[in-house]
Amino acid sequence: MDLGRDAMIADELAKQGKTPLFFVEDGRPIGIIAVADTVKQSSRAAIEGFQKLGLKVVMLTGDNRRTAEAIGRELGLTQVISEVLPADKERQAQGEKVAMVGDGINDAPALARADVGLAIGAGADVAIESADIVLMKSDLADAVTAVELSRATIRNVKQNLFWAFFYNAVCIPVAAGLLAIWGGPQLSPMIAGAAMSFSSVCVVANALRLRFFRPSIQPSPPVKSGGESAAEVKGEQKTMEKKVVIEGMMCQHCRAHVDKALNAIPGASATVDLDSKTAVVTGDVTDEAIRAAVEEAGYQVTGIS
Repeated sequence: MDLGRDAMIADELAKQGKTPLFFVEDGRPIGIIAVADTVKQSSRAAIEGFQKLGLKVVMLTGDNRRTAEAIGRELGLTQVISEVLPADKERQAQGEKVAMVGDGINDAPALARADVGLAIGAGADVAIESADIVLMKSDLADAVTAVELSRATIRNVKQNLFWAFFYNAVCIPVAAGLLAIWGGPQLSPMIAGAAMSFSSVCVVANALRLRFFRPSIQPSPPVKSGGESAAEVKGEQKTMEKKVVIEGMMCQHCRAHVDKALNAIPGASATVDLDSKTAVVTGDVTDEAIRAAVEEAGYQVTGIS
């Protein structure tokens, strides 16, 4: 192979967001292939969601600069930091409040040091252990939902504190007979007790409004191998769905292992429920492939329907 031409090919692949790998025999390059991470459908929408919330989004990666910049352009990112070591992913040194999203072993130090660490549910165990929040569906859109829900919760808490203080500041002096000093009415203890109970009812009712919270980004549909969603596959009217009963899942780590194993099956999208010890697998996947993936993860399939 010609070294000059090889360098040009590698450079072009890197510009496309792919990492070139060289094959060498006796010190002489004999081939080149390229690998690339597939960008999820919801990733760009999630980044736009973060930006609409007023958050600065930074992509940190150990990949080479050209590959990282190509992915950054595809996702609409304005700040991409590439070729970083695990320790360099800690952004607190810049004096910023940091929410770190990661899934790999190299992300664990940054997840532990971040103000809020969010781990992908199908990621490495050490990343899950280091994070404060685990995104069970392995969808980046859930990270946006977590921020929106936390802001809605804090806003609700502040509203309750304000109205509780205001209500008590007005009603307690009245209940104590302040109006009677100037010839006004004296409040009955029964009415005062009812008024205080009504205060608690108002606070609880305001808190229950969080039940009506709806995320701004909806989860992406299951994706087939090749990039098209299940609804876009030509000639397919209905996505195949199978319910799998799994024995041996005892904790969230077990659930994460099974989730990772099932979602690694080509063409499959799975959701695992720990309470019912079941998984719902969608896609054109055989029972044998499901059994093999679960058993390889160390668990047993007791039924598929």
